[in-house]
Amino acid sequence: MFKGIYTPLVTIFDENGGIDKENSKVLIEKLINNGVDGIVVLGSVGEFFNFSLEEKKDYIKFVSEVMNGRTKLIIGTGSNNIEEVIELNKCSKEVNANGVLIITPYFFGLDENYIYEYYSTVAKNTELPIIIYNFPARTSINVSYELVLRLASEFKNIVGIKDTTDSISNVRKFVQKIKKVHKEFCVISGFDEYLVPNLLSGGDGIIGGLTNIDAKLFIDTYKAFLDKDFEKLLILQDKINKLTELYDLTNPFIVGLKEAVKISLKLDINTSLRNYGIKVNEESKEKIKELVQG
Repeated sequence: MFKGIYTPLVTIFDENGGIDKENSKVLIEKLINNGVDGIVVLGSVGEFFNFSLEEKKDYIKFVSEVMNGRTKLIIGTGSNNIEEVIELNKCSKEVNANGVLIITPYFFGLDENYIYEYYSTVAKNTELPIIIYNFPARTSINVSYELVLRLASEFKNIVGIKDTTDSISNVRKFVQKIKKVHKEFCVISGFDEYLVPNLLSGGDGIIGGLTNIDAKLFIDTYKAFLDKDFEKLLILQDKINKLTELYDLTNPFIVGLKEAVKISLKLDINTSLRNYGIKVNEESKEKIKELVQG
């Protein structure tokens, strides 16, 4: 159902914390013109944690109007508050989203009985396809393939998982244990550099932050894999490896991504997190510029 290259859209805010709609439109149009398979809004890179419920609804409507069905739209609706998740899923349905991405509950290290209750409750209250978002570095929970298999077997609208772990063995387990039972179940990696390993393991692609900067690089890599053009694949993978260095240049890495978007699109945008005065220093700016333009 979901295959290929998906961009978790960075949210561009103005200096006052409002949505910078004009520059957001420029980025969305570039991604669509480049041919991404879909755009994900309100993910981790999109700072879902910095929005109120009503602001999320307004932003969802804004992005969906700009996209106008020209590529797939997946909306991050995750929250510890199940009622909020259900409400955002309803909003996502109203704008004809193609699916929702739902992170596991965070802060408390819940056991898998509670994780099952969480996703089963959500699945019963929406018709939209659900992608489970596994991000143990942020949630302290690494969802097991046994639980995901159980959920996918019981709920037809649980159709995939975004695995953001620094371990390709996690992808392999989800592919081996779930896709063999449910062939259409999608296994997507959350680390950009795992695109080729993901595909080699039988996975379906990435939701990768670096596609905000150079979506074409990843689209070309995906096509080279499908075409079995392994000579080209090696060249493109080397470029991906180089661009991945961006994640190590700033903390939090989101401000580095925004700075790279600013440079690549030649935009005059605020690059800090919403309501935080975190700026990229001049040394890091130069390094980011070298990576983007090199």
